Amino acid sequence: MQPLAGRRLHFVGIGGAGLSGYALLAHAWGAEVSGWDRYETPYLGHLPPEIDVTISADPDPPDGVETIVSTAFAGSVEGRSRAEFLAELVSLQDSIVVAGAHGKTTTAAMIAFVLDRLGRDPGFLIGAEVPQLGSNARAGSGWLVVEGDESDRTIELLRPKIAVVTNVDLDHHSEFASKSEVGELFERWLEDVPQAVRGDVLEPYDGELTIPGRHNRLNASTALAALELAGVDGREAWPVLREFRGAGRRLEEVGVAGDVRIVDDYAHHPAEIRATLAALREQGIGRILALFQPHLYSRTRHLARETAAALAQADVVAVTDVYAAREE
Repeated sequence: MQPLAGRRLHFVGIGGAGLSGYALLAHAWGAEVSGWDRYETPYLGHLPPEIDVTISADPDPPDGVETIVSTAFAGSVEGRSRAEFLAELVSLQDSIVVAGAHGKTTTAAMIAFVLDRLGRDPGFLIGAEVPQLGSNARAGSGWLVVEGDESDRTIELLRPKIAVVTNVDLDHHSEFASKSEVGELFERWLEDVPQAVRGDVLEPYDGELTIPGRHNRLNASTALAALELAGVDGREAWPVLREFRGAGRRLEEVGVAGDVRIVDDYAHHPAEIRATLAALREQGIGRILALFQPHLYSRTRHLARETAAALAQADVVAVTDVYAAREE
């Protein structure tokens, strides 16, 4: 498969979880690929050595190339947006796009994991490392499994064969005024997709899972529904799914000291915090000491009360300064 043969592509912000994966697929599909980033990142380690990456203070795209620009550098560098390029990738292969306020990383990882273990050779673009798959991105000849993003409304650009919405919630207050506005965005998107899965109408999966929590049983139900639309019978998928051990930074155990477990989790919305802490309690954890870094000024301001109530499920809580991310 060489649908991008003859193209010269330069990725500004290539060290990010998203753009590094796009660059990997573009290279595998025949393009000549280069990139720039301000810092070294772990995701650069997944790129093949043929991709020339420059680490410097300022981006300086080469002449005569198509430039794909990360959201982090939009406005400061001219070129196509990462969303426009992702829409092109999705159009080039039979694709499953997983969107939603919560659970999309784990759900997309579950789908890709089952397809991989069943020998279906999936490609995937997921917003976190999936240790059992060895990366967050891969080119494959089967279904392309993509984690979509509603934060800037660009999900509407994607036209997969199968669309998945895990759930609807207000998570991006600088873009949406209400939860209903988020729901309207997803409904418009689903109208233009041949097949769709709505995770919030499904019952939690009641089979065996390695990863804990009701939210992961809901993720599993959603993943299984998408796999069925992709031609995978549940009797094939169930035994494989119970082997899935999770995505990076999703209840990920990163260390043990005596009888103390250290767990890293990306939860930053009150609903996610409640789900994470409930999953830990489900495991019979004695005391939970939570170190929480708020993510985005807008989310922290709008959800301060709800976040505090969710964190109160822990026994001890320490809160750091806000991580600004794209709101710098």
